[in-house]
Amino acid sequence: MDRSATLAPAARLARGADRLLRLAGDVRLALVLLLLAALWNALAAALPGGSSLLATPPYLALLGAILLMGIAGVAMRAPAAWREWRSPGPVTEGRETLGATLVTSLLPAELAARLRGAGYRVVATAGSRWAIYGTRRGWSRFAGLGSHLALVLTVLGAALGTAFASETTFSLLPGEEAFLDAARPGVTDALRLENLDAAFGADGRPTRLDTTVTFLRDGGPVSRDLIQVNAPGTFGAYLVHAWTYGPAARVRVTTLGGTVLHDGPLALAGSQGGRPAALLELPSIGESVGVLLADAASNTVAVSAGGAGAPSDAALLRPGQEARLGDLRVRLDGFTSWVTFLSRRDPGMGVLFCGAGLLVACLAATFWLPRRRMTLRAVPDGVRITLRGERFDVPAAELRRLRAILVR
Repeated sequence: MDRSATLAPAARLARGADRLLRLAGDVRLALVLLLLAALWNALAAALPGGSSLLATPPYLALLGAILLMGIAGVAMRAPAAWREWRSPGPVTEGRETLGATLVTSLLPAELAARLRGAGYRVVATAGSRWAIYGTRRGWSRFAGLGSHLALVLTVLGAALGTAFASETTFSLLPGEEAFLDAARPGVTDALRLENLDAAFGADGRPTRLDTTVTFLRDGGPVSRDLIQVNAPGTFGAYLVHAWTYGPAARVRVTTLGGTVLHDGPLALAGSQGGRPAALLELPSIGESVGVLLADAASNTVAVSAGGAGAPSDAALLRPGQEARLGDLRVRLDGFTSWVTFLSRRDPGMGVLFCGAGLLVACLAATFWLPRRRMTLRAVPDGVRITLRGERFDVPAAELRRLRAILVR
């Protein structure tokens, strides 16, 4: 069989793959995809119920195309960066280079050895018109390429968070439990509030808000955690904040015959005259009990009971006291607290943080450890050195360092 006939399909496949890679890494295609994603997000923000446009397979496919575009851009440029690092080429003099003519008695091999000692990877050509090509920190060009991929990951992480993140708020009294996400099949992660430990300064501002919680999975406890203002809790894919809090009164309500109608904490989550308040509905007897925190300093509450009309009776209670309100007996056992939690699940957070971390690392390497390239060649009056840094780098100090190393 003809060898050329055997290699022809492989060659066509390689050329096709190369064209596809160049198309995927084209900057113009990148701009089109990013503009399309921006337009999609703008429509989702402008239209009623537009957020559903983001949680769709086409949008996910668009984000995947953006990720592939970033990878293709790096893959297309990485081979040239590798070749330049491993086998440095000549530097042409121009406006972006620095040059100097050196008078030295060192031989080309000695010059190459000194450049290697100075941190340069060098390639030397022999003959009367010898030349030495070198690069230092050539790997930092990969950091520049990595920064482009990091930007893509950052955009992708933010887009995933916008499209597929979920937020749930729920309020709990001590001992109560709630799911960390909207109730649906497969959601078993939950939280139980154990205690709120708060301290306040002389100006009334909180100095400590420590919330003790137990995380549950499949109905069983998994771990106990302490949630603080700047230290949210984490459980699985969820980030949990103690969003807000308030007082709750432990109230016992019974009939005159001793039937218990309510015995437990009552969250004073409402407001009446600027003070925390709550209304306890008792539909079994057609009445309701209102509770108002009358004086927080003395832990005094005002309680009132009544039916559809005006309150039939009212009283002031402190912890441990009991009062008769019409056909009811109301006792204040003490106080506790209720806490509102914010639970967030963001599948793009890991991608976002990964992209941000990679971007910081790549930019730090690019700016603080810039790549430098140089050419050393023989000229009639000595040795000519041409040095080039990155666009943001003026390697005048490096040129002085090399002059001191190469001149003897």
